Amino acid sequence: MNGASREALAAARERLDALTDNTSVDAGRLADELAAVTALLDREVSLRRVLTDPAQAGEAKAELAQRLLGGQVGGETVDLLAGMVRSRWSQSRDLVDALEELANTADLTAAQKAGTLDDVEDELFRFGRIVASSTGLRAALTDRAATTSAKSELLRSLLGGRAKATTERLVTRLVTVPRGRSLESGLESLSKLAAERRQRLVAVVTTAVPLSDRQKQRLGAALGKLYGHTMHLNIDVDPEVVGGIRVQVGDEVINGSLADRIEDAGRRLAS
Repeated sequence: MNGASREALAAARERLDALTDNTSVDAGRLADELAAVTALLDREVSLRRVLTDPAQAGEAKAELAQRLLGGQVGGETVDLLAGMVRSRWSQSRDLVDALEELANTADLTAAQKAGTLDDVEDELFRFGRIVASSTGLRAALTDRAATTSAKSELLRSLLGGRAKATTERLVTRLVTVPRGRSLESGLESLSKLAAERRQRLVAVVTTAVPLSDRQKQRLGAALGKLYGHTMHLNIDVDPEVVGGIRVQVGDEVINGSLADRIEDAGRRLAS
C-alpha cells in the first residue's frame, strides 16, 4: 500500500490493538466478523467503491457502513469499519486488503491471549513446508475447479485435531478465499503477521542436521544482536546443506553453507 492507504491501515491497526487489549472483547469472534465483511466487500465492488469514494464525506460513508452492518455483526466490528471508511484510501481494493489483515491479526491476537501463538507460528511454517514438498497437495488446494467445501474438508482431514484451531481457520480462509494470491505468498504473509504479534523477526534457518537447544539459543542471540530485534527461529533440516548454515531474514540471506562455498569457489576458478 502507498500514501493514504498506508496511513489508513496504520490507524486501523491501532484501533484494533486498542479494542483487543480490552479483555471483554472476543478477538476470535471479531476475526470471524471481519473476515465476513472482507468477503462481502470483495464480492460487492460497487459497494466498496462507494465506501472509499474520496468525493463523499467520511461521516456519510461511516453512517452507510453502520446502516448496512448494524445488527449483522457486533458493535466492535461496525465501529472498526466505520473508522476505516472515514479514512482516505488510494485504491478501493486497499480497504479489503486491510480488513483481511485485521481479521488475521485478530485471530492471531486470540491465539496470543490463549498462549498458543508460538504453536500457531510453527504450524504455519510446517504447513508451508509440507505444501512446498507435495505438488499433489498444492494442486488440490489451489484447484479452481474444486469447491470450497471440498477444500475445507481436505484441510479438516489434514489439520483437524493436529493443529491449533487458529491455524486451521487461517489456512482455511487463505485456501478457500485466496483473492488472487499464491498459497505460498499467503502463508508467508500469515507467518509475518504472527511474528509481528510477538514484536520479533522470523529467521528461516536451514541446516544439514538438527540444532541443539544451546545452538538455537546462541544463534538466536547472535541474530538478535545483528538485527537489533528479538528473533524467532524456524528450523528447516536439509541434508543437501553439506555443512554450515543458511539463514534467511526477509529478503536477506546469510549463507554459510559448505555447499555454497564450494560452488562459489568453482565459479571463481571457472572465471
